[in-house]
Amino acid sequence: MATKKKVITKDDIVSKYMEEVLEKGQKPKSVYHFTKENDFTEAEFYTFFGTLEGLEKEIFRLFFENTVNLLHKNEEYQGYDMKNKMLSFYFTFFEILTANRSYVLQSLKIDRNPIKNLVQLTTLRNSFKDYVAEILTDDYRLEQERFQKFQEKAIQESSWLQLMMTIKFWMEDESPAFEKTDIFIEKSVNASFELMNVAPMNHLIDFGKFLFKEKVHSR
Repeated sequence: MATKKKVITKDDIVSKYMEEVLEKGQKPKSVYHFTKENDFTEAEFYTFFGTLEGLEKEIFRLFFENTVNLLHKNEEYQGYDMKNKMLSFYFTFFEILTANRSYVLQSLKIDRNPIKNLVQLTTLRNSFKDYVAEILTDDYRLEQERFQKFQEKAIQESSWLQLMMTIKFWMEDESPAFEKTDIFIEKSVNASFELMNVAPMNHLIDFGKFLFKEKVHSR
């Protein structure tokens, strides 16, 4: 009696891809080569992914998703303020990256063109920006509604740049248990939240409105 072939899952494909990149030190040439090397069909691949590039992006999105899932399992996390939620995200996210460090280093350095390597992070970028918007609280939101949308986008973009800087620092960190990265995370997040203090900005906006009114009335 013929043995029934195992149904391949999305997680199986992700694992096989990561293993191949690590073992061969390069990306598969095509979906055809990847599926043939790993004994499953192109049709099975296309059930979950449209391209190899889409698969690469999904791996980093899964790192993010696993991070958020772990955070939400922690009952205390729900009561944290924005800064502590962000710190919790960073420490958890980098634990997951560290568990997959060999793949992350290989995949983000595999192409001579750094821009091509960073394309893998586009889905992570979108997910992370949504996360920042989700945890943004009134403590860091301007009182003036017309400036809030601009402010939210600025916070999302600056938070993403900070995450990218931290990934770069972690990739180059040679300290035991990556303890320097932990210090970098704590100091950079604390500094960013100091800069996000909205009180001075609200005062500047109020001052600007005052000057405008004075100029109008003085005519």
